[in-house]
Amino acid sequence: MVEQPPGGAASADAADDAVEMLDRPLPEGVRRRVVALVSDAFGGLTVTELPAQLRQYARFTPTRRAKFAGNAMAAALAGDATFRRRIGERLRETQPELSAALEAGSPPAAADPVDVAAAAYVLRPDGWVKLLAAAGEEAQRADAERADAESRRELERLREELAQARAQTKSETERLRGDLDAARKEAESLQRKLRSAANEVKRAEAALRRGRAESDTVRAEAAAQVSAAESETRRLRARLGEAEASVEAGRRAAREGRSVEDMRLRLLLDTVLEAAGGLRRELALPPSSMRPADTVDAVEPGRMSPKDVAARALSDTDPALLDQLLALPQAHLIVDGYNVTKTGYPQLPLEKQRLRLLGGLSVLAAQTGAEMTCVFDGAELAAPVLLAPPRGVRVLFSRAGVTADELIRQLARAEPSGRPVVVVSTDREVADGVAKAGARPVASVLLLKRLSRV
Repeated sequence: MVEQPPGGAASADAADDAVEMLDRPLPEGVRRRVVALVSDAFGGLTVTELPAQLRQYARFTPTRRAKFAGNAMAAALAGDATFRRRIGERLRETQPELSAALEAGSPPAAADPVDVAAAAYVLRPDGWVKLLAAAGEEAQRADAERADAESRRELERLREELAQARAQTKSETERLRGDLDAARKEAESLQRKLRSAANEVKRAEAALRRGRAESDTVRAEAAAQVSAAESETRRLRARLGEAEASVEAGRRAAREGRSVEDMRLRLLLDTVLEAAGGLRRELALPPSSMRPADTVDAVEPGRMSPKDVAARALSDTDPALLDQLLALPQAHLIVDGYNVTKTGYPQLPLEKQRLRLLGGLSVLAAQTGAEMTCVFDGAELAAPVLLAPPRGVRVLFSRAGVTADELIRQLARAEPSGRPVVVVSTDREVADGVAKAGARPVASVLLLKRLSRV
């Protein structure tokens, strides 16, 4: 397709448009047909031949292009003479007969007025505004005829529905009259049955009164018999009570005769015990904690302390050192939580850091049996942390105004002297403070290496 140079056909089209212009908007049917023509011819143009605002729709199908780019294509066709000329050339190739007839000034009489108007709007032959106006009037006349035909069909349909409704109403009225007659007959039958039932009720009430009188007589006789039976029962119960009292007196006499010697022996034993208790109070004797074996002169084995383990350790970063410390009797491991997690896995969120550390400490507690306490800094928490401590691990958060380091030092000072207490922290102030309290500080990397084997 060869483009016209500036001042050529494009200038001529612009001049024609300036002479002939629409004085009203395109009819909606003509506009839709114009958009469809542009959408179909759109695919035969290269991207460079398209206006800038339409290039994004080059890969769309004609249907999607007409749906999403209809307004943009209509605006480009109205304002861009070059684009309109290219669309006109594509229209001449696809509809040569209609295009030739329009340019000759004699549109086919059998053609659809909307198709004629849309093609005239694109090709802009001489007198295209009149053709468009005539096509619009023809389309409006056709729409009016279709609307009139539809109105007549709707009127006929409503008349048929009215006739059917009248017939149905008549049939329904006759059915309701028949139902009313049947209901009246049913009501008369029910009234007869009701009168018969009322007579039956009266006879039943008379029979009920007779039955009540007979029942009262029988009840009075039964009450007299019950009274006589109760009197006999009371007499028999009295005799039974006398017999049971006689039997119990015999049993008590037999027990008293048999337990005289037991009573004397128990009295003597109570006397001896009370005398021993009085002698202990008189002498103020303390409870005996010694055993005979404790008086034998011998050398007892010494107990291992965290300091002894430190002397035997291979390295301060050797996990075997932590195993030796936790193997001491009643060992207590206190962990500076965030100090360990931020040393081992600082990239995780604080919640996941806590869960990962507590999971490893739970397994370590199950393996070693040592008491374990994990301390986290809670001074800046806006609300309490919702956390279920794992089995075997005590979890503590410091209160407002108290740091985790101070809480760890308080825990170390609270332990009795001589108990093996191990504190995991790389904070030098924490290590020095717990060392003064008798605890054994170890580096956080030592615990991380040990947990990596869990």
